[in-house]
Amino acid sequence: MSERTGAERGRGSAPPRFYFSLRSPYSWLAYRDLLDGYPGLADRLEWRPFFEPDERSAKALAEAGGSFSYVAMSRAKHLYILQDVRRLTRERGLRMTWPVDRDPVWEVPHLAYLAAVDEGRGREFVDRVHRARWQEGRDICDRAVIGELARELDLDAARLASAADDPGLRARGVEALLAVDRDGVFGVPFFVDRYDRFWGTDRLAAFADAVAARADPAGPRAAERTAAPLAEHVPPGGDGGHAGGCG
Repeated sequence: MSERTGAERGRGSAPPRFYFSLRSPYSWLAYRDLLDGYPGLADRLEWRPFFEPDERSAKALAEAGGSFSYVAMSRAKHLYILQDVRRLTRERGLRMTWPVDRDPVWEVPHLAYLAAVDEGRGREFVDRVHRARWQEGRDICDRAVIGELARELDLDAARLASAADDPGLRARGVEALLAVDRDGVFGVPFFVDRYDRFWGTDRLAAFADAVAARADPAGPRAAERTAAPLAEHVPPGGDGGHAGGCG
């Protein structure tokens, strides 16, 4: 019998995980599908942020022995995503406004998420930021916007708006990126159950089945499901821009 390393044992005993990004439209759609179709599963998951590091975070990540895979998105792929997301939102009866990102720093919203978690409101923050970005077309890398959303949720607006300047939150952001690296996450949405990995909006049903089967091996594999399986929508890709099929 082969021995497993400590890291491998840790992955095997860890709870199922959902890697999400406040940047990605596919992550937003998976979030909606998760809450609408698998609310019990959503409550059992570890929610982990995935974000493209700025220069400061990338340097700290490298110093900690980690790396972040990123390949710039081609124009053709970007145009495809615009079309694909429009299809997927129509199928779900959603109306969206595509935001314009001007010199984004993704630590601004994602480290603010960690601050919201400290106040026990991480999921509510994710929901509000998703709505602001994808349905209101707002710039979630604008600190003033994050502060306004925090106030709406009765969170510490000053702390959330300045999260990217907080050394402690910066360090936790690097820890989050190291977890991304350890779990081999190359895009979002990304689901992990022990050694099984599932990438994309169209893999949510399979992930839910795997978690249900492990929780109750003698029961139906899809005991928690309340929604029909999602169609195969997402093509393979290799960039870190938008994911759920994009990388």
